[in-house]
Parts: sequence; C-alpha cells; structure tokens
Amino acid sequence: MSTTDDAPASAPAPVAQAATGIADPGPLGLAGFALTTFLLSVVNAHWANSSSGAAWLGYAFAYGGLAQLLAGMWEFRNRNVFGSTAFSSYGAFWIGLGLWYLLVAPHTVGVEANRDLGWILLAFAIFNSYMLLISTQVNAAVFGVFLTLEVTEILLFIGNFTVKAGGTSGLVKAGGYVGVLTALVAWYTSAAGVMNGLKGRPVIPVGKPLMDI
Repeated sequence: MSTTDDAPASAPAPVAQAATGIADPGPLGLAGFALTTFLLSVVNAHWANSSSGAAWLGYAFAYGGLAQLLAGMWEFRNRNVFGSTAFSSYGAFWIGLGLWYLLVAPHTVGVEANRDLGWILLAFAIFNSYMLLISTQVNAAVFGVFLTLEVTEILLFIGNFTVKAGGTSGLVKAGGYVGVLTALVAWYTSAAGVMNGLKGRPVIPVGKPLMDI
C-alpha cells in the first residue's frame, strides 16, 4: 500500500483578512488647520510686518484646505460624523478664503474687503458655535480647539465690521493673538493623536468629555 494514501491531507493555508479600518485622520486634519491658522494669525497680530503677508495663501489650498478636506472624507469612512463635518467644513473654509483672496479681494475698494471678511467669519462663528457645544461630547482638548477658535472668529468678525477706511482694528489684532493660541491648542491635540495612536494607549492627555448627554 502506498504511504501517500495513508498520509493525512495538509490543512489549507489561512487566508489573510483584508483590513477594514484606516488610521485616524484626525491628527492630520488638526495639523493642517493649526499651521494655516498660525500663518494667517501672525499676520493679523502684526507679527509678520516684514513679510508679504500672504504666506498663508498656498497652505490655505494645500494643507489647511486639501489635506484637511481629505481628513474629513476619511472621517466619513470611519463613521465619525463630528470629525467629518468639522474637517470637511474647515478644509472648505480655507479653500474658499483663498479663492476669495485671489478672485474677489483685488476688486474691492475701501472697507469692502473687511466687510466681506466680517460676513464670512460671522457665518463660520455661527457654525462653530454648535460645533463647540457638541465638542463637549468629545474630549477637553478638542473642546479647547473649538473654544479658542470661537473667540478668534468673534474678535475677527467684529473687528472687520467696525474697522474704518484706511485704519486698523485692535480687535483684529487681538483676534490674531487668540488665533495663534488656537493653532497651538490644535497642534497639541494633533500631537496627542499621533502619539496615542502610535502607542495604542493614552500617552499625551486629551482629557475626558466635558458633558455626557
């Protein structure tokens, strides 16, 4: 009798399972938001008077815009309705602001550009208000981003509505200061997401949700 007839059949090799999830896109979205906010805020704070004042523009399209918008799309894939709405909206905000700066602002006279910015920032302050309330369900770090951003937008829209022709607004300058703070808080939250995701456990604290409805 052949020995091969009596040998047990070999077990089939296990089939590798395809990964169903993706890496957390939140840190990327926060980093893109932080850097672009920082570049524009140093202009508003009058810290970049020796520069062209337009360093933020390319990054409004590429990093704060496209990269953040992509992060929002990936958050849809992760079924994160808060992250997808926030990142997609602020990615579109930066792209829209860049387009306004290139296509509309050069054709404005007097304080028209300031009034345009006032209306844009008022609209996003309204959006940010309910996102701020909902961010209390996420964690303290994310709440901090939306809180400082809310203050920034309020200062900037009031400052742009009240500035006189040929003048500057102290509120816009103050909005630049708070905008820098907003960028720093967003960078911190991004760094925490990268490190905590890398280690698979909390390393950099982000705090607990402030409310639990």
